[in-house]
Amino acid sequence: VQLQACGGGFVQAGGSLRLSCAASGRTFSIYVMGWFRQAPGKEREFVARIDRNGGTIYGESVKGRFTVSRDNARNTMYLQMNRLKAEDTAVYYCAADPSSAVIADMQYWGAGTLVTVSS
Repeated sequence: VQLQACGGGFVQAGGSLRLSCAASGRTFSIYVMGWFRQAPGKEREFVARIDRNGGTIYGESVKGRFTVSRDNARNTMYLQMNRLKAEDTAVYYCAADPSSAVIADMQYWGAGTLVTVSS
């Protein structure tokens, strides 16, 4: 499975961005997809997760501002980010896994896309 994230960029605080993650390869094996981020000097942080049936889980810091969605027919996952804050600045990674139980330690990872929020 290969994952390609895109949609990062520069935005002012309070603004919005939409990230996309396209999966290719053995996509039939994917059950869960997720977004993670890593800010400079910080550990990787869980952002959101969505399973094949649309069930979602969010990290506490993004609840109510970010929305994860998934188009199974297009093998693509999205992250709509609203009311962005400077502390949302990070490299955002998408990931996927065949297991329904996993949250953070996903098997497949894509290259990140940088989101920069100016205050």
